[in-house]
Amino acid sequence: MSRTIKNIFSGINGDEFIATAFGLGNLPLAPGTWGSLGGLLLCLALHPYPVWYILVFAAIFLAGVRASGRVEKGHSLKDPSYVVIDEFACIFIVFIAVPMHPFYLAVGFALFRLFDILKIPPMKKIEKIKGGWGIMLDDAVAATYANLVLQVFRLAGL
Repeated sequence: MSRTIKNIFSGINGDEFIATAFGLGNLPLAPGTWGSLGGLLLCLALHPYPVWYILVFAAIFLAGVRASGRVEKGHSLKDPSYVVIDEFACIFIVFIAVPMHPFYLAVGFALFRLFDILKIPPMKKIEKIKGGWGIMLDDAVAATYANLVLQVFRLAGL
C-alpha cells in the first residue's frame, strides 16, 4: 500500500471514518468533490433499486449527522473541510427521479458542487445550525436545488 493511501486511514476512529466518507475527505485537493464523487459511484450502483437507494441514503445521512457532529465537537471546528459525508450522502438527492444519463450525471454533479460552494439562501442560515444537522442540511438544500434544475431540464426534454 502506498504511503498516501496508508495516511488516509491512519489514526481515524469510527466517527472520523464515517465523517470523512470512508477516508475520502482526507484526500488532497477539493475534499468535497472527492466525497461527492464517491457518493455518485454508490448512487450509480443503487439507482436501479429505488427502495435500496432511499434506504441507503437515509442510513448514510443519519450516520452522517451523528458522526459529523461528533467530529466537529471533538475537534472544536465548525464544519471542517475533511468532513465530506454531507457531500457523499446528499448527492443521492440530486439524482432522485433523474435518468442516469451522462448529461444528467455531469450537469447534476456540477450543479451540486456549485450550489454547495455558493451557499445560495437559505443555505447560510441552515449551515449555522449547530452540530451534524447543520453540516448535513445545507448540502441537502444544495442537492435539492440541483435536482430541481435537472427536473426542469428533464421536463423541457433536454
